[in-house]
Amino acid sequence: MKTIWTIGHSTRSLEEFVKFLHAFNIKTLVDVRHFPGSRKFPQYNKDSLAQSLPENKINYKHLVDLGGRRKPKPESKNNAWRLDSFKGYADYMETAQFQTELQDLKEIALTENTAIMCAEAVWWSCHRSLIADILKVDGWKVFHIMSEKNATEHPFTAPAKVIDGHLNYSKN
Repeated sequence: MKTIWTIGHSTRSLEEFVKFLHAFNIKTLVDVRHFPGSRKFPQYNKDSLAQSLPENKINYKHLVDLGGRRKPKPESKNNAWRLDSFKGYADYMETAQFQTELQDLKEIALTENTAIMCAEAVWWSCHRSLIADILKVDGWKVFHIMSEKNATEHPFTAPAKVIDGHLNYSKN
């Protein structure tokens, strides 16, 4: 079974974060932040992770085109989402740019245990949940790392529907 994990760095120390990744045998961390930096938690800046993760036997890759912070289209059909940030990301998921980067992610995850990372601790407050939805439609098992001992299997988000094998976020 194709499997991938997600994790949010939140306010954790780098040591705790790495411990979580090691607990699930993660070999590659894919950063899906549009802006891969943090003033408050500099250990999660792109350059810092690119140095510290390999020192801990974890590869680091930034896939900027999976990043969040997308604005919804005025004519968005993804109207089951109430928040513009999620609606905008759902709109973006329909683009060739997103699909190409998603394919890159899948290719990485097929070769070794991979986790996607953003900042939010909980997946349901993050665009990782939408990435997890589309991966699940494509036959992947997705687990959200919540602690060193707990990873929750991804249930579809509430707005998600699968129609004829395609992800749909419309109210109708």
